Amino acid sequence: MIRKSEFTMKNLSSSFLIFLIFMHTTNHMITAEATQNLPAPAVLDLDGDKLKEGTQYYILPVIRGRGGGVTLSSRTNRTCPLYVSQAPSEVDNGLPLTFRPVDFNKGGVIRESTDLNIQFSAVSICIQSTVWKLDQYDELTRQYFITTGGVLGSPGPATISNWFKIGRNQSDYKLVFCPTVCSFCRVICRDVGIFVEDGNRLLALSDVPFRVMFKKA
Repeated sequence: MIRKSEFTMKNLSSSFLIFLIFMHTTNHMITAEATQNLPAPAVLDLDGDKLKEGTQYYILPVIRGRGGGVTLSSRTNRTCPLYVSQAPSEVDNGLPLTFRPVDFNKGGVIRESTDLNIQFSAVSICIQSTVWKLDQYDELTRQYFITTGGVLGSPGPATISNWFKIGRNQSDYKLVFCPTVCSFCRVICRDVGIFVEDGNRLLALSDVPFRVMFKKA
């Protein structure tokens, strides 16, 4: 026979345990939701400042001795379009660039893993823009090269090849092609690396990321 006092204590203990579980679950859900709503970390330049939309930067290699900053070049027997490449000289910073995030009206800060356009602040000998875009598959080299002639802004299926991201490679940064501006488009998701062709270091999709850092021009 269970006494009334014992029955009451058991009920209170069970209720208190359920209350603790409920509070733990609720707090976990609130914390998870708050974390999801936090903006992605800002990308930092060599001075520790946040990258800003419209400000000019150089993209420089983390590993020195193989070439300089990111620039434009032609491929063998091809004048146009111009391809995104690494300058041959280590002391060459390359050409200045600007970044334009897909949500560029929200403060102008460039954040990690956010879709953005990359554009050289330079005049091209080719009659086209200097906005980066992913070129069509090259059958000869079996590569997807990064070229120019892209469209600035206008996210959607027609401009899916023009969007890149800045991601993390441990403590360094890397460039990534994995656009999310079109929810129903099928896209390639790979890092941007270096493909050497006749001594020319061209940027192309790769399993080995090109580790980079950013210097204000």
